[in-house]
Amino acid sequence: MKKSLQFVSIFGAGLLCGTALAIILPEGVELLEESWRASSCSVAPVGANKNASDGGVGGQLQEAGPPARFFIGVSLVLGFTLMFLVDQICSYYSILDPRTGMSNRTSITATLGLVFHAAADGVALGTAVASSQVTVQLVVFLAVILHKAPAAFGLVTFLMRAGLEKKQIQKQLLAFSAAAPVLSISTYFILNASGGSSQHRLSATGVGMLFSAGTFLYVATVHVLPEVSSRGQQQSSPHLHLHGTGTGQQGGLGVLESLTLILGAGLPVLLTLGLHDD
Repeated sequence: MKKSLQFVSIFGAGLLCGTALAIILPEGVELLEESWRASSCSVAPVGANKNASDGGVGGQLQEAGPPARFFIGVSLVLGFTLMFLVDQICSYYSILDPRTGMSNRTSITATLGLVFHAAADGVALGTAVASSQVTVQLVVFLAVILHKAPAAFGLVTFLMRAGLEKKQIQKQLLAFSAAAPVLSISTYFILNASGGSSQHRLSATGVGMLFSAGTFLYVATVHVLPEVSSRGQQQSSPHLHLHGTGTGQQGGLGVLESLTLILGAGLPVLLTLGLHDD
């Protein structure tokens, strides 16, 4: 059971990295650029009537606001920074705990950190559904499921080890489990109600996907890669243990584990080649 869960975790780690790099990031960029082109085309005829001697579209694009790459960068950085702040706040409160053992405050802090991670995954899932791209929806859904299954198992194990009562464990697990579905549904309806024009919906969905890509990239680079490149010992907090930020013994992955990681990372790329939604 433990070995099977380890392979699921490794496959989910690869899938998370591949999804962020090959699915969410390109799709968000494409949606923003498509929205930008649509807005430029709609502005150009009006400007052409007013400034016929100005030579056209070049002047209009300057009036249209910041370029699309500005919003691409801002969305990615905001997603990355949010997850960084969540991690730092959780680590700060865990370190300041004066007790030597695991306390209720430590367990609640760790659960809150995991809830924020699950909420970010919910935003990614909601924006994927709003994009109406089957490839994006499928891969993001698989990445979220495979990434969160080991996290839920580890959270319950940690809370039991911390000595919490069964009802408290159930409440914290319920909060963790409900975060992604609630945020995904909320994100979907917010994006659908974000504006009447199709170009506003495209840009809102693109920003949401790039924000999600920033959160995925943070989890992939700060949590997932250390987890799969080291065989850590059991940590005192699930927020650290589940995402591999501990200081366990270093050791390479086995051949089968490495192939599992590569398969998980390559699957999103294969899906983008095999499935097209035009």
